[in-house]
Amino acid sequence: MVFAKMEAMGHEQVVFCYDRATGLKAIIAIHDTTLGPALGGCRMWPYASEEEALVDALRLARGMTYKHAAMGLNFGGGKSVIIGDPRRDKSEMLFRAFGQFVDSLGGRYITAEDVGTAAEDMAYVAMETRHVVGLPGRSGDPSPATAYGVFRGMKACLGEAFGDESFQGRVVAIQGLGHVGAQLARLLHEAGARLVVTDIDPERAQRVAAEFGAQVVPPDAIYDVECDVFAPCALGAILNDDTIPRLRCRIVAGSANNQLAEPRHGEELARRGILYAPDYVINGGGVIHVADEYGPGGYDRDRAFARVATIYDKVKAILAMAREQGITTAEAADRLAEQRIRAIAQLRRLHMPSRSP
Repeated sequence: MVFAKMEAMGHEQVVFCYDRATGLKAIIAIHDTTLGPALGGCRMWPYASEEEALVDALRLARGMTYKHAAMGLNFGGGKSVIIGDPRRDKSEMLFRAFGQFVDSLGGRYITAEDVGTAAEDMAYVAMETRHVVGLPGRSGDPSPATAYGVFRGMKACLGEAFGDESFQGRVVAIQGLGHVGAQLARLLHEAGARLVVTDIDPERAQRVAAEFGAQVVPPDAIYDVECDVFAPCALGAILNDDTIPRLRCRIVAGSANNQLAEPRHGEELARRGILYAPDYVINGGGVIHVADEYGPGGYDRDRAFARVATIYDKVKAILAMAREQGITTAEAADRLAEQRIRAIAQLRRLHMPSRSP
């Protein structure tokens, strides 16, 4: 079963990690390392089954391959998941055990924070491996950069859909108010947007609503909100046969990964006249942010955020390609990413002799 899934999605390696002393159960998925070592966050989530955790890791790792290619970064696609409840199962020893497994891969996989983990957790991982980014004192929490990238990409979508990039008076429905969703709410509020929000944590939703004057709706009701932009900022596969017919928006643009349950759902959105911002492009600010740790002189915030701002241009290019070629925006994004992967693969064919004898 595992090999069949790897073959179907093009993965190179899957590592199952178990530590009896800490109770760690983790999966590391490496999708494609054509562009460089696999870089991707570590997600901690109370998955209903090991099968669900595996599928999530595989989907997320593949998405990272395309995200790095689209962002012009020299990293491959990887992701890891820890099976557990981040509210009660975290410990220093658990993350240090995870760090040992990461280190055993010798740099093929570089980890970072993701849903359910934080920069402080990665500090424990760093006690066991140097193959971790997003640490306190370096690039740190990537969520402000992710939110800024979504904001910039959303602005490009407004121009495409309405001929006006202003957020003033636009209604944006945000699904999920974690680190990124809350940051995005702040940016949109400051730009003059009207917000409708939801979260599985009612207290969190009320806090954001109080701060930004947002309307709160129950989690399942967010799909039915009449709005200009629907911003999925929680988990993936939320654009599916059940939810798409309920959408009352002109644009879908958010930070969640793997928003389309299946590729055909991108076609369904287009058929309904809904402009879709490919998730791995619009949410690429976080990887740009942490990857800047590898830049000249180490992490530089101004340099990182200047690169995040170019997500606006990347989204504009994808929208133009889709319009001109009569394809979906998801197909346009895939084509651009795959072009870069193929170009680098051809370059790797050149034999470069070692500098040392």
